Amino acid sequence: MTEILTRSATDGIVTLMLNLPDQRNPISGADMIDALSDAIEAADADPSTRVVILTGAGSAFSTGGNIHSMKPGGGLVDAAPMQTRRNYRRGIQRLPLLFEKIEVPVIAAVNGPAIGAGCDLACMCDIRIAAESARFAESFVKLGIVPGDGGAWLLPRVVGFSKACELAFTGDVISSQEALAYGLVSQVVPDAELMDTVLALATRIAVNPPNAVRLTKRLMREARLSSLSVILELSAAAQALAHTFGSSRPVLSRRIPHFSQSELT
Repeated sequence: MTEILTRSATDGIVTLMLNLPDQRNPISGADMIDALSDAIEAADADPSTRVVILTGAGSAFSTGGNIHSMKPGGGLVDAAPMQTRRNYRRGIQRLPLLFEKIEVPVIAAVNGPAIGAGCDLACMCDIRIAAESARFAESFVKLGIVPGDGGAWLLPRVVGFSKACELAFTGDVISSQEALAYGLVSQVVPDAELMDTVLALATRIAVNPPNAVRLTKRLMREARLSSLSVILELSAAAQALAHTFGSSRPVLSRRIPHFSQSELT
C-alpha cells in the first residue's frame, strides 16, 4: 500500500511529501490529517530535527479538500450542521493549531498548484518558496463555502488584510509571480531548481544553534498577536534561556511558557 505521506531525513532536515499525486494531494481526509499531524509532531519533538520541508508529490502541492468529502455523507459534511461543525474542529482544524504551536521551522516547497486548503497549508508554514509553475487560490467562495481551515486568520497575516480580502472574495487563481509580488512567497525559482533551492535554505537555517532558532521562531509567532511590551518580556525570558543553555546544547525539550498580560505587567 502506498504511503500517503513520505518522510526522509538528512543532517537534521526532515522532508515530508504529500503523496497522493493522482488526487493532487488533498489534505481534508482523516488519514492525511492524521499522518501529517503525527509527522509534524514527531519532527518538533525530536531534538535532532533542525528544519522541516513540506512539499507535494507529482505536479501539485495540494489542491486542498477532497470534493467528495465535502458532499453530504462524504465524511466531512453531515446532514446535521452541528456534526459538520464537529467534523471540521476534530479534522482539518487540527492542522493550523498544530502548525501554530510547533517550534521547529517549516518551509513549504510549493511545487505546483496550492488551492483552497492547499493555499492555507502553505500559509501555515513559516517560509514559502514557489516553483514557477505554482499557482495559488483562496478558492472556497467558488464552491459556495468559506475557509473552514483557518484561512481567514492565516492569509491576512501573510499578505495583509486588503489583498487577503481580494483573494478570498474573488477566489481568483494567481501565478507564482503574483504571489511573490503580494508577499505570499519569498522566492520563485525554476521548477527544476525548487528542491535544491529549498534544501540550500534549510541548510543555512540548520547550521545555526537549534535552541536559538526555535526560540526565535516562537518569538516571531508570538509577536503577531502580542504588544511590544509583552514581546520584550518574552524576549528577555528567551534570551535568559539562550544564554543559559548555550549554542552547543541540544534543542530545548521544554517550551517557552505562555504568559498572560497580567503576569508580565
